[in-house]
Amino acid sequence: MRILHITAQKPDSTGSGVYLAETVRALDRAGHEQAVVCGIAPGDPVDLPQGVRVRPVVFDTPALPFHVVGMSDSMPYPATRYRDLTTEMTVQFKRAFNEAFDDVCAEFMPDLVVCHHLYLVCAVMAHRAWPCPITAITHGTDMRQMCKIPLERAYIREGVQRLDRIFALHDEQVADIEAIYGVPAGRVKVVGVGYNARIFQRQGNRARGAGVRIAYAGKIAFKKGVSCLIAALDRTQLSPRDTRVDLAGGYSVQEEYDLIAAQAATSRWDVRLAGKLPQPELARLYNAADIFVLPSFFEGLPLVVVEALACGCAVVVTDLPGIRPWLAEHVPDAPVFYVAPPRMRDTDEPLPEDLPAFEERLAAAIDQAAAAPVAACDTSSLSWDALAQKLVE
Repeated sequence: MRILHITAQKPDSTGSGVYLAETVRALDRAGHEQAVVCGIAPGDPVDLPQGVRVRPVVFDTPALPFHVVGMSDSMPYPATRYRDLTTEMTVQFKRAFNEAFDDVCAEFMPDLVVCHHLYLVCAVMAHRAWPCPITAITHGTDMRQMCKIPLERAYIREGVQRLDRIFALHDEQVADIEAIYGVPAGRVKVVGVGYNARIFQRQGNRARGAGVRIAYAGKIAFKKGVSCLIAALDRTQLSPRDTRVDLAGGYSVQEEYDLIAAQAATSRWDVRLAGKLPQPELARLYNAADIFVLPSFFEGLPLVVVEALACGCAVVVTDLPGIRPWLAEHVPDAPVFYVAPPRMRDTDEPLPEDLPAFEERLAAAIDQAAAAPVAACDTSSLSWDALAQKLVE
């Protein structure tokens, strides 16, 4: 089968980028012929299997004189927020991606199109005539943008309604897709997320040492709950002398990063900023940790949770829609401790007055995870190869 993948963002640089890149690699192993249209900055490498056709849409050029667009308002690389697109910028965006689609289809006639995010590039793709089924995967952040900003809302909604199939990460997103885009639930299929089982796996026998190591992976940002994690340490029963916290990830807002870095530096706890790590190094970080904590205020279905579980970590995660039932179905024996989120405004902004109580709950969950025995769980059914097979079927 010839499959065309589309994303307006950089592949491999965010959760949705990793999803695309790993899906491409899994489908390549299965013998499918593929092409990728993706947004990049000048000089960005695209690390995909040899033989995959890549047609980049290059931003920061005369044709697109602004940064790559970001589905989140805070991206781990210089990015343009969708809310900041002017009419002229939107026209340039549409023109650039239509030209890319023309180029790809001139030499690669797909049997299937898979677009990432139910948003602007998906609508551009869907308003064209294709000789094959057109599909798209939601990552949650697209629906957040639809609810938060008015950009091309009718055009996007009409484009999404033209899709032959939509793939959701979990069951709770099906009703959201129906409500936001007007797409019948019968055209939505839940496929979940995958992880790289070749990299993320337990290394040797896991045993708790005298101290406790905590890991976090994701953007170093307030909306990811990183500041709350550092503050919550003071509310735990752990000993600062025997506890180490590693925060892995990039950032996009220098001022925000500097505030979190200063909070880490002045904390009485051993909090280390590891930067953005390649996957093998991230797997080693998970294996060295006892507990993985993701205190985020908004997620689709976080891949990092599955990766950490595969490496033997206990997991503490905010009890956001869809995560608990999906893990209960697919990894029922997973050592996961859930934290009730604070109340939100504007989809992903916590009410400041709720944060102290959230930090108390987060600390209690960390204490529970630290006291729990080391437990293994089977994540093999969640590999990228399994997901890719499900997607094609």
